[in-house]
Amino acid sequence: MQEETTPASAQAEQTPQPAHPHHLTSALFHHQPHLHQPRNVNLIHEAEKAAAGFNQRVAVGMTQVFQSMITFWIILSWIVGWILLNFLPLAWDRLPWPLLLCLASVPQLPLMIVIMVGQGLLSRKQELQADEQFHTTMSTYHDIEEIMKHLAAQDAELLRHAHMLIHLLEKNGISLQQLATEGATTSYLSAFVQPQPAGGDSATPVLAEGEKPTT
Repeated sequence: MQEETTPASAQAEQTPQPAHPHHLTSALFHHQPHLHQPRNVNLIHEAEKAAAGFNQRVAVGMTQVFQSMITFWIILSWIVGWILLNFLPLAWDRLPWPLLLCLASVPQLPLMIVIMVGQGLLSRKQELQADEQFHTTMSTYHDIEEIMKHLAAQDAELLRHAHMLIHLLEKNGISLQQLATEGATTSYLSAFVQPQPAGGDSATPVLAEGEKPTT
């Protein structure tokens, strides 16, 4: 009588493979990154200044000139010198100095407009910095929220494991009160961690605390 042989491939197909639950290999928390990418405001502002036209460059240049203290002292010295020289006998602009007032008042209107335009262009860097700071703050706030959600997911997973351990202990007849009175670490694990006595039989099991030997 011939014995029927099963091919090895068929036996492998018939052998049940161990199942791997997906929840053991999947991530506990899925992070959703913020879409904002940090930018270098200085480079952006320099690029904008390089791409500016003739009018913008003139406005920025005149603003930088007229907002300096050197320009202030020059104009103040000119006004004081004009007034003092006109007290001399050869004065060309007597009190109330109409020519001086005309020369000082006429350029004020165009200079005021140019300076306002230049200040608006120069404040562009502060606007970029404020916008970048806002987006960076929102990105940081989003990351903090993600961290808190991750910690909450870890807490929930730890609580689930704690409930599973309690259920396993109760199933094996071990109560939480018994663990509290006897000490879970010393009483239930001492049988496995106590050293063997010198010269003793290695086959003799080490008894836990409070356990009676069986005969």
